[in-house]
Amino acid sequence: MTTWRQSFYALLHPRVITMLFFGLSAGIPLLLIFSSLGLWLREAGVERTAVTFFSWAALGYSFKFVWAPIVDFLPVPFLSKYLGRRRSWILISQIAVILSICMMAITDPASGDMQLKIMALAAVALGFSSATQDIVIDAYRIESAPIKLQALMSSTYIAGYRIGMIISGAGSLFIASYFGSEMNSYNYEAWKTTYFIMGLFMFIGIATTLIINEPEENKIIEKKYSNYVYVKFFMVFVLSIFCFIFIFLLSSDFSSYLKNTLTEILGNKNLSSFFIELLRLFFAFSIASLVAILSIKIKFIEKKVFIESYISPVIDFFQRYGMQLALFLLILIGLYRISDIVLGVISNIFYQDLGFSKVEIATIVKTYGLAMTIAGGFLGGILSMKYGVLRILYLGAFLTIATNLLFMFLSIYGYNIPLLYFVISADNLSAGIASAAFVAFLSRLTNISFTAMQYAIFSSLMTLLPKIIGGYSGSIVENIGYTNFFLFASLLGVPVLLVIFYVNKYLKFDTTINK
Repeated sequence: MTTWRQSFYALLHPRVITMLFFGLSAGIPLLLIFSSLGLWLREAGVERTAVTFFSWAALGYSFKFVWAPIVDFLPVPFLSKYLGRRRSWILISQIAVILSICMMAITDPASGDMQLKIMALAAVALGFSSATQDIVIDAYRIESAPIKLQALMSSTYIAGYRIGMIISGAGSLFIASYFGSEMNSYNYEAWKTTYFIMGLFMFIGIATTLIINEPEENKIIEKKYSNYVYVKFFMVFVLSIFCFIFIFLLSSDFSSYLKNTLTEILGNKNLSSFFIELLRLFFAFSIASLVAILSIKIKFIEKKVFIESYISPVIDFFQRYGMQLALFLLILIGLYRISDIVLGVISNIFYQDLGFSKVEIATIVKTYGLAMTIAGGFLGGILSMKYGVLRILYLGAFLTIATNLLFMFLSIYGYNIPLLYFVISADNLSAGIASAAFVAFLSRLTNISFTAMQYAIFSSLMTLLPKIIGGYSGSIVENIGYTNFFLFASLLGVPVLLVIFYVNKYLKFDTTINK
C-alpha cells in the first residue's frame, strides 16, 4: 500500500506539475460560457430564462466524442512534424479558444437580437474549441504517465482547472466591476476589456504546450491510413457540423409553432419547450449523421475507417466489462455529476437574487470557493491513492447530495455572509473530492489503444443530460422556487449511490491504482 509520504512526494513529479498548467488552460474558457457570461447577459438586460439557455452553448463538451477520432489520428499539417500529434492539436485548440473569446469581446448583447445571436455563435465556438482542447489534454494525461500517478495528475489538473475558473470567474467579475459595469449600471466596454484580458491568460497554456515533450506512448502509435484518408474524414465531419447548424437554425420558426401547439395541449410551457427542443436537437443530429452515412455509401470515406474510429472503441469497452456491467458503468458516468451541474447553472443568478453583490460573489464563491475545491481535489487524489477510487467515488457522491441540501437553508434564510461561507466551504470541498476520484476512475476505464475516443465518450456522457436539464433550471425555478429546486437537484444524486454500490460489487480491475 502506498504510504502517506509517497503520496505527497508524487505531487512533485514533472508530469503531475504539467497538468496544473494544462488544467488552468482548460478551466479558463468554461466560466466564460457559463456564470461570467450569465452575469454579463443579465447586466445587459437579457431575461433569466434566456440566460440559462446559453448554457447549451457548452454542449460541445457533451458531443466531443463526435470529432475525437479526428483529433486522435489526423496530424496537423506542419505542426505535427515538429510538435507531435498531441501537442500540435493542443496548440491549435488553444489558439481557437483565444479567437472565440475575442469574438465574444467585440459583441455587445445589449445591442439587439442580431448581436445576441452573434454572441451565441461565439459562445458555441468557444465551447467547441475548448472541448477539443479537453480531448487532447485528457489523452495526453493518460498517455504521459503510469497508472499509479493518474489520481494525482487528475488532482493537479483539477487544481489548475479551478485556478483557471477563479481567473475567469472571480477575476472577470472583479475586472468588470473595476471598469464600471454593475447590475443597474451596464457598461459594455468593461466586459469587452474583461474578455480580452481573459484571452491573454490563455498564453500560459500555449507556453506549456511549447515547453513539454510529446508522450512516449503516442510516439510509437503507427498510422493505419494516409493523411489524404484522414483529410476526407475531416471534410465529412465539417460538412456534417454545417448541416447540423443549418437544420437547427432553419427549424427555429417551426419549433416555435410546435411549442405553442404543445403548450395548448399540455398546459405547461416549460415542459413543452423541453420536449420540442430535444426533438429539434435530435432531428438536426439525425440529418448530420445521415450526411456521414451517405459519405460511406458513396465511398467518399472508407467504411473501415469509420468502424475503427467510432465503433471499435465502443465494442472494446463492452468486451472488456461485459454488457450488463458496461451499461451500469455508462449510467454511473452519465449521472455522477448531474446534481452538481444542474444546480451550478443557476447558482450565480441565485446569489444575485439573494442580494449578494458581484464583489461578494467573486470573493466568496469564485475565489474562496474554488480554493476549497482545489483543496478537495488534492485530498481526493491522495485518498484515492490510499484507499481506492471507488470508495472515494462513493464518498464524493454522498457528500454532493448532503451539501447541495445546504442551499435550501440558504434560500430560506436569505442574505447572510457567514452562512454563504459555510455552504460554499462544504459544497466545494466535497465537489473537489468527488471530481478527483471521478477523473481517476474514468482514466482507469480507458483503453490506451483508444485513449482520446473512449475518454471523450465518457466525459461527453458525463455532462450531456445534466446540461440539457440545466438549460431549463431558470424555468424550473420560475415554477417551483429556489427551495424546491435545490431539493430536486439533491434528489437527482440519490440513484448514483445505488449504481456505485452495484459497480463496486462487480468491477474487476484493481481500484487502488497504485499497483
